[in-house]
Order: sequence, then structure tokens, then C-alpha cells
Amino acid sequence: MWEEKENQLQRSFEFNDFSEAFAFKTRVAFIAEKHNHHPDWSNAYNQVTIALTSHDAGHLVTEKDRQMAKEIDQLL
Repeated sequence: MWEEKENQLQRSFEFNDFSEAFAFKTRVAFIAEKHNHHPDWSNAYNQVTIALTSHDAGHLVTEKDRQMAKEIDQLL
């Protein structure tokens, strides 16, 4: 589940391998472009870590972040 800390919504995801993790990031990228709201993220092999915050709102968690988190969850 998403955790709110340090003015971010944060979550880590684990997949079977690098290809699945990369495919997930690609699908998240389409959501980010649709909303013009881009995550801070990283991945190492089969793990993807995402942090969402609204930079234009003073680096706070907003409804925009919560909506994007919900859409990301629907990819799983």
C-alpha cells in the first residue's frame, strides 16, 4: 500500500523479473503523461519504487497524487 511520508506518497512494487518491472514503468509513464504529473522513481532488477508529490503545490501530497496512485494500483 501507499505510505505518506516526507510529503510524498511512496510505494515499492516487486515483479518476477526486470522485464515485468520495466513494462510496469512503461504503463505508469503513459498515466504520468496523461496527467502531466511525473513521479520520482527508481528500479533495481525486479523492484520499482515510486514517490508522488505535487511540486507545483510546494512539494505536498495533493488529490492529484492520490488519483495517480489509484490509477497506478489499477495496473496491478
